Amino acid sequence: MKHAKKNYKNMKLIIPMAGMGTRMRPHTLSTPKPLLKIAGISIVERLATDITQLSESKIDEIAFIIGNFGKEVENTLLSIAQKLDAKGSIYYQNEALGTAHAIYCAEKSLKGKVIVAFADTLFKANFKLEEEADSVIWVKEVDKPEQFGVVKLDKAGIISDFIEKPKTFVSKLAIIGIYYFKNGENFRNELKYLLDNKITVNGEFQLTDALENMKNKKLVFKTGTVKQWMDCGNKNATVDTNKNVLINSAGKISKTLQNTNSVFIEPVYIGENVKITNSVIGPYVSIEPDTDIENSVIENSIIYTNSRIKNVNITNSMVGNYVSISGKPDELSIGDYSTI
Repeated sequence: MKHAKKNYKNMKLIIPMAGMGTRMRPHTLSTPKPLLKIAGISIVERLATDITQLSESKIDEIAFIIGNFGKEVENTLLSIAQKLDAKGSIYYQNEALGTAHAIYCAEKSLKGKVIVAFADTLFKANFKLEEEADSVIWVKEVDKPEQFGVVKLDKAGIISDFIEKPKTFVSKLAIIGIYYFKNGENFRNELKYLLDNKITVNGEFQLTDALENMKNKKLVFKTGTVKQWMDCGNKNATVDTNKNVLINSAGKISKTLQNTNSVFIEPVYIGENVKITNSVIGPYVSIEPDTDIENSVIENSIIYTNSRIKNVNITNSMVGNYVSISGKPDELSIGDYSTI
């Protein structure tokens, strides 16, 4: 029997993931970016699992906001919610009209305590969510704040300003894409206000406008600081995130591995029914199930399912499902069903 978490009052988790993932092509041509796997577990499942561990209230619903991804994807998402002992809900964003619009697509689930987490971010944190705050915005100190939305704090450590990609320095605290709202109905009304009044920036409804309106109404915004922020926005970032996940988890090698005269430099992740012959694998390599590798050296890479790799040296690479590569050493980003 599972023990209920302290303060059982419901918490909703909203995960917008309707984007096309164009910066991750060709890998997102056949798989939505949040369902790409990192060391055997999809980005969105890792995110949802990590969020549930931060919340002392039980997350009783996970709402996924998607595009036209098909029933198989929807069933996968619903099974993730079920695995985390939550109701799964599916909402659709049929047009890319901005972050505020995406979240508002899940308006029926915006009630009570709400966490919003965009599905291209993984993180490592060791704090519990301060649920009595009006809102908590997750941030991480970065070296190039001009590339991000940032927050500015007052002397009491409360957020005093939201600035999108500041051209002059105001803060190093970048918004990583995870937000908590104590009153989901109030948050929903602020989003609705933007949509009803057609308040856009470059044709899109922006979440930061809703946050600014809420701050101006004297709601208190605090920060939650993560130890590690792992981006999955493009190939290089995703390979680097795979490396960090393997370091944090120490990797895993399946007992079904068929190994002939090969060396593994850990940490690595090896899925089920993988065959590796006369090769050097690692460090920081994830190999998904049913892949066959021969006479190769692979490091700092992700290899997806049912691929055949022979006589290559590759690094900093992503190789899709059902790919065949022979005799071309390189840094690669190859989509599904490709042959080289």
